[in-house]
Amino acid sequence: MHPTEVELSTGHHLRPIRTADVDLDMLAVMGSRERLWSIYGTAWGWPPATLTREQDQEDLQRHADEMEAHESFNYALFDRAETELIGCVYVDPPSSPDMDAEIDWWVRDEYVGTAVEQALSELVPQWIAEEWPFRRPHFGPPAKANRELSGDYRPDCDQLMPSLEP
Repeated sequence: MHPTEVELSTGHHLRPIRTADVDLDMLAVMGSRERLWSIYGTAWGWPPATLTREQDQEDLQRHADEMEAHESFNYALFDRAETELIGCVYVDPPSSPDMDAEIDWWVRDEYVGTAVEQALSELVPQWIAEEWPFRRPHFGPPAKANRELSGDYRPDCDQLMPSLEP
């Protein structure tokens, strides 16, 4: 089973993102859209300038479905009361046989350079090392879109996280 909640030293926490988080997710994504596009736009085509609530809801459902199938994992970063979605952490299939997972994260623009971002950046590599079955994780922005891999390398997603199977 994959981790279901992780506490940060700042009192914030990560948990799997849900479709019901759409309104908070829209605020976070569109409020930081230009910076997020500079990081993920080339690889994922995300987030588009015209993202609608319905499209975001479909995207969150896809994330939930991928988590259920243990294909990829998207965790949202929340304040204690879950009144604000602050960012996300992605644990995705590898785009190369040199790694066994690709891990990246972001925070809303207003949290860049803060103690929350620092705590998240310290937590994620430690969390991956201690709680996930990876030996060769890659940390950082995606080199290409994991959801639409091209070329000869296609990971067998059923084998991505065998020790996490229910």
